[in-house]
Amino acid sequence: MVDAPKNRSLQGTLHANPIVYFLITDRFRAAGRPLGDAGIGTFHGGSFAGVTEQLRAGWFARLGINALWISAPYEQVHGWVEGAGGFCHEPYHGYWPLDFTCIERRFGDAAALRELVDSAHAAGIQVLLDVVMSHTGYVDRSTAAGSAGLPSCWGPDWVRADLPGYVAGGDDDLTRISFGLPKLRTESDAAVTLPAALRHKPDTLAVDLADTPVRGYLVDWLSGWVRDFGIDGFRCDSARHVDLRCWSALKQAGNAALAGWRHRHGVPGTAPFWMVGEVYGHGLQRSAYFDGGFDSVLNFDFQHELGALLADVDTATPFGRGLLWRRLDQLFARYAAALADGDFDVLSYLSSHDTCLFDRNLLRLAATALLLLPGGVQIFYGDETARPPLAAPEADPAQATRSDMNWDSVDESLLAHWQRLGQFRHRHVALARGAHRRLCVAPYVFARTDAASGDSVLVAWGPGGARVDVSAVCADGTQWRDAASGATWRVADGHIEIDVDELLLLEPYEG
Repeated sequence: MVDAPKNRSLQGTLHANPIVYFLITDRFRAAGRPLGDAGIGTFHGGSFAGVTEQLRAGWFARLGINALWISAPYEQVHGWVEGAGGFCHEPYHGYWPLDFTCIERRFGDAAALRELVDSAHAAGIQVLLDVVMSHTGYVDRSTAAGSAGLPSCWGPDWVRADLPGYVAGGDDDLTRISFGLPKLRTESDAAVTLPAALRHKPDTLAVDLADTPVRGYLVDWLSGWVRDFGIDGFRCDSARHVDLRCWSALKQAGNAALAGWRHRHGVPGTAPFWMVGEVYGHGLQRSAYFDGGFDSVLNFDFQHELGALLADVDTATPFGRGLLWRRLDQLFARYAAALADGDFDVLSYLSSHDTCLFDRNLLRLAATALLLLPGGVQIFYGDETARPPLAAPEADPAQATRSDMNWDSVDESLLAHWQRLGQFRHRHVALARGAHRRLCVAPYVFARTDAASGDSVLVAWGPGGARVDVSAVCADGTQWRDAASGATWRVADGHIEIDVDELLLLEPYEG
């Protein structure tokens, strides 16, 4: 077993070197009992306590994780709707909010969420919540009978809907209605009072706010989770469908709330509140979202770029490996150059709950490419264990990505590979922020050096051996140690002699 890294720190980790683990709480773990697979779209019983159990067991620390992204913790609609293909679809994923101020009891209570956050912080891991500001949940079978129930829930001041008496959906990102979900009017400047859905709800914490538009209520409600629990950041769902003023206000409120929480609880730290946006189709480019409160944006391109790259080579042959290394080097160099100024960042991933799971037969290669990639990285639960997909209808293939965590069938060799890479990345900001330089073609050897921190690494990807010229990145007498084996090399005449079976992860060593 790979040990968890020691002396982990919360300070600034997300802004310098994001290594984010995303899990769907309902499908990850239920403390003290197995998950109950009642249907592809129903609640399976995962809980805050189950996540805490794995935090304390060191699961995330051994992967080098510095931020844990969990599905929305606030109260969802109580019933279900018919999913595409005819299945019973409940809001197990957290994207159908009913009350942004109350906890979703199917995951646990406030004490359980607080224990999760405190356990993460104790392990040096920050906590991100998935949040929605673009829509409310469906008017489900439990809340009201059909569309006639919508006025009794939110009303036309709060949401757009294709119903009599409502402002209809538009044809742009801010006003379009997606999947029939009531569209929150974040673009409106009109002051509103509490919707009926909350005004007559006995346990809500929502109150009327003076002269406040819809977006002001949402900002107040969501920043409340930061004030109460010390949440470190948000993953912002459907960011392109929300007024940018909303996100800017949320970032400011999050910063203030986090500073207040730290002050009240005597927690040191000055790292700002962190926000990553889900902007469908966004890739490796700077956009207006980085001026609207976001520190990072999900990178939709990498999953497909890497998939196409790996599908096009035969790594069993020397020619195929050489082709793979050359193309990966071009990709690494492009990402390092694009992110060199530190003006923006992207969060790249292999698998997603909204797209597909990466080819399970290529996960070892893919893990290596992801965790050596410049910029921020996100691990989707089960990519480290080869979690198999769920059987899902053709009409809703995303359900296949949301299977239960495969605790009884973990690919231990693959897991150890992720852990080795993840811990190395956690120690070395140069992988995320450093200038990239190829030193050898076959085996593939590169250096990554971060001038701001002085951190540097050498990576050798085999099989193969070579006398590698490293004079451009280090001086004679410098020593390097492999993070896994502990073997060391000393630079002489500007070179090191290496022979690598699969992977050498070399870090400076003063022995």
